[in-house]
Amino acid sequence: MNQQPSLARRQFLRAAGYGLVLPLLESKRRHATASGAQAPRRMVCICRGLGLYGPDFFPKQAGLDYEITPYLKHLAAYRHDFTIVSGLSHPNAGNGHAAEVSFLTGAPHAGSPSFKNTVSIDQIVAEHVGNATRYAFLSLATHNSGLSATRNGVQIPPDKEPASIFRKLFIQGTPQEVREQEHRLQRGRSILDSVRSELAALQDQLSSADRDRLEQYATAIRDVEVRLHNSEAWMEMPKQRVKVDPPGPYPSTEDIVGRSQMMYDLIHLALQTDSTRVVTLMMDQAGGNGVPPIEGVSEGRHGLSHHGMDPAKIAQLRAIEIAELKIFAAFLEKLKVTTEDAGSSLLDQTMVLYGSNMGNASSHDTRNLPILLAGGGFKHGQHLAFDQNHNVPLSNLFASMLQRHGLEIDRFSSGTGTLTGLEFV
Repeated sequence: MNQQPSLARRQFLRAAGYGLVLPLLESKRRHATASGAQAPRRMVCICRGLGLYGPDFFPKQAGLDYEITPYLKHLAAYRHDFTIVSGLSHPNAGNGHAAEVSFLTGAPHAGSPSFKNTVSIDQIVAEHVGNATRYAFLSLATHNSGLSATRNGVQIPPDKEPASIFRKLFIQGTPQEVREQEHRLQRGRSILDSVRSELAALQDQLSSADRDRLEQYATAIRDVEVRLHNSEAWMEMPKQRVKVDPPGPYPSTEDIVGRSQMMYDLIHLALQTDSTRVVTLMMDQAGGNGVPPIEGVSEGRHGLSHHGMDPAKIAQLRAIEIAELKIFAAFLEKLKVTTEDAGSSLLDQTMVLYGSNMGNASSHDTRNLPILLAGGGFKHGQHLAFDQNHNVPLSNLFASMLQRHGLEIDRFSSGTGTLTGLEFV
């Protein structure tokens, strides 16, 4: 923060790399795609907190001609729309459950006293998208924690209630509610102005280390201010109308499949209406303690994931995970049959990452993570198999995804580059 205290707000924001850019209006977007411009790229990242049963998920053969596995047969209709990747992990990831928070960041030693998270890939893409959509990103969760983390590594609270998410996306507030929202935005801006002025006055009184901490805090304030302005810019724009009923009652905590289904439906609607282009979804372990309403299942998913190779437990675990993969397949189908104005499908334009922070939940192992990447303009249909004992960083895949989104980036977090063998169309 080298700006003088007397610097005007507009100049300060411009100096911070901020521009007063109008939102990409729906009519403008239609005109752009009709005139031959490409449809926008999108990204969805999904994490299943308790992994997948590896022997039924991973193919034994690498390449294009792999034999379909018991789990992948439920996705067989989209075989050429996704890539399976084995032999990936985050170096020094930390404890299996705790590693959820760094699934999209790659930050090491999750769960340790010294752990400090870093930025998640969705937030980098959200910055790239800017205010082209009403919401730069959606962070969703079926139960408790989310996946998104700011530039300073602070976890972003997720939206967890489908009815509330639907209202946020599609229900226009009354004039009184709009005025109240405007007042809240203005109030937030005035508080930030005051805090920023106080920060500037502190600069000369602090040590070098404290000035670095203060700069991190100031960066967070600038991020909030940008989001406040984006919210103001969209306040006057009517929300998209959708011809679907609002979500009904949220299924019970133990119904992890029912909860996930609701979230998939909302994600599809959000992408289809271009309300956002970046979504994360955490299907976390909190829902795994109760018994899910699935035939043949009599124990909670969390206990079953710690099966200890007990055949009876594995059989029940299979029933749950197959049910989850079936609704994921239905989500891919919705994306594939939804056509953009430019002629491509929503799946063509949407990178869908599906995986987990645990490779083997039974032993809390964070190596050899189950990873599937669908859509998004990659050459799919293969199994990319890397060394099971010396894994490739998962962040190499993230670097490839960021590049495909148009960002000039050679590596991400703990990665060493991009993912070998994954090519663009």
